[in-house]
Amino acid sequence: MTKNQSLIDLPPQTAESLMAEVAELANPTHAQPLQRFFKTGPGQYAEGDIFMGLTVPQTRGIAKNYLNLPDQEMQLLFQSPIHEHRFAATVILTARFSRAKDELTQAAIFDQYLNALYDGYINNWDLVDVSAPTIGNFLVLAEDQSFGENLLNELAASDNLWRRRVSIIFTFAHIRAGIFEPTLQISRALLGDKHDLIHKACGWMLREVGKRDADVLRAFLEETRGRMPRTELRYAIEKFDEDERQRWLGA
Repeated sequence: MTKNQSLIDLPPQTAESLMAEVAELANPTHAQPLQRFFKTGPGQYAEGDIFMGLTVPQTRGIAKNYLNLPDQEMQLLFQSPIHEHRFAATVILTARFSRAKDELTQAAIFDQYLNALYDGYINNWDLVDVSAPTIGNFLVLAEDQSFGENLLNELAASDNLWRRRVSIIFTFAHIRAGIFEPTLQISRALLGDKHDLIHKACGWMLREVGKRDADVLRAFLEETRGRMPRTELRYAIEKFDEDERQRWLGA
């Protein structure tokens, strides 16, 4: 295949063409269990979300061909009621952030991500979890560290479930950099949260802290003894040996 032929074969960079590729792989049989798994029923946390039934690798495979999608086309994806469209947009933003070479470009992508979050388009746990651990690096690398601290506290105090989940998952980037206090700080702020998706997210991040420094996790468990939700505790101590897990659960 010649260079010119390969360029001709690339899909056009429009939201419409991406949506058409998603439609070609739609699987109604697979969509039904996804609707149940992601709690899309009346009164559930993802009420009204629509799934086409693609697997995550299928959606990622489509998204990787649209990394240069113009911002206005990205907005069309985020505004779509179809979950896979928003998932693809989130994957594209995350890939762009990973490839950004300078703080100015990273800041622009970070702002675009926050806009999508505050506009309600990043609105399920998979969208948060596929993006926040990477895009949260902006808060680690930014010159103004007070901005990151203030933003994390603002997100954690939100009435919106997904902003609260982003607040703790953003700190994964800090954990990977060996900085644990943001995770502990936001976990403290979310101790009284009533939603199990927050309990699971905090427990996950605390477990990641413990994998790097078990004594830091133990000290936090002592500090929050009797106040940490049971689900969060189970997630946090998952890597401890059985005897120690039972001691903490008994406590």
